[in-house]
Amino acid sequence: MTRYCVDPARHELIATWGTGQGDLASRIAAVPAGTDLAALSRLTAALTQLSAAAWRTYTHPASAADSLEVNSEGWRREEERKAFVEVAAAVATPNLPHGGSVIVEYSPVLENAHRVGRALIALDNPELTEAIRAETTVELAAIEGAELGNLTGRAQQAVLLSREGASPVQVAAADQLLQEDPFGPAALYSDIDPTAAAVAAAHWLYAAAEAVSEASGYAPTEVIREADNIEALPHATPTLVLELLEAGVSPYDAVTGLVRHAMRIGDGELPDPAALREQLEEAEEVITEYADDDSEEADAVLTGIRLTPLDPRRPARDLLEDLLTAINGCWLLHAEYAEDEDRDDDQEESDDETAERHQHHSRAQFAALVRAIAAANRDRLV
Repeated sequence: MTRYCVDPARHELIATWGTGQGDLASRIAAVPAGTDLAALSRLTAALTQLSAAAWRTYTHPASAADSLEVNSEGWRREEERKAFVEVAAAVATPNLPHGGSVIVEYSPVLENAHRVGRALIALDNPELTEAIRAETTVELAAIEGAELGNLTGRAQQAVLLSREGASPVQVAAADQLLQEDPFGPAALYSDIDPTAAAVAAAHWLYAAAEAVSEASGYAPTEVIREADNIEALPHATPTLVLELLEAGVSPYDAVTGLVRHAMRIGDGELPDPAALREQLEEAEEVITEYADDDSEEADAVLTGIRLTPLDPRRPARDLLEDLLTAINGCWLLHAEYAEDEDRDDDQEESDDETAERHQHHSRAQFAALVRAIAAANRDRLV
């Protein structure tokens, strides 16, 4: 979301937002010296809350909900998104106190727009009011652009957000970047919505796992655990994704399902009580087994219980990082089994030079193999 603040020294209102490569800022308006700082702070707080409520319609789209029936979660999300068209009017003519009370909107987007309007009335500055009306238009337009997969300008902040769905435009862009570099170029983090990037990365991980499977004989769902024996890897989540894909789940459904589950936990919900109950029952069995021992097994089981395999504060980004690390792990395992065709060439090379050349050759070979498998199975992508 965009955060708004006051620079009391320069007498300016400033908007700041994050991108994949750092934070940006823009001056929204200048205010006369001596303007009430507390009143300005109330305005910036309302603007920040309006941005947060509006961006939530992006991270929690109605299309990701189970139902759009009246009064369902999907219906509420749909109604909240429709409220965008009423924001300008709410800022211009907000609900005002009357008889000691004030009308409060059910919609967080609209209620915060009314708060912005009331803060502007209290400041009574026509130039500032016009600047803030223009600013709210820019902010909502950025969200609309992000929904369409256009993450330029203010919409760049979407690369830092986890979303329950993924734009087909963004998935295709991520797939193209992985086509150029199957190990994951930096642009996946700076230019692409992380949920969409993770969808594409899941497809490419499965291609990488199949390549390793052919060379090693391990099942595709086993290769990340085996690669962990070569180099420490976050193997649990990539293995879970591979198991879902092996079972016929699409990369889109596998990734968005995991991200959505983690986001609900981050929102304070418990989306799968049955799974938690199963974990607790397994933990109780271990605790009972080691009850009379001084072993640390029981403590390890209890501390190992997780509501989600992802970081609920940044689930999509966390998943993307794990999937790309797992692709590199696939290469490490593949290199253990691949034939070194250049092993007997250039005997005068030092051992280090030979190893470096072989590593580069092996990595390039593996990338080409993964590209071929990913292209042959592109219909699995969604």
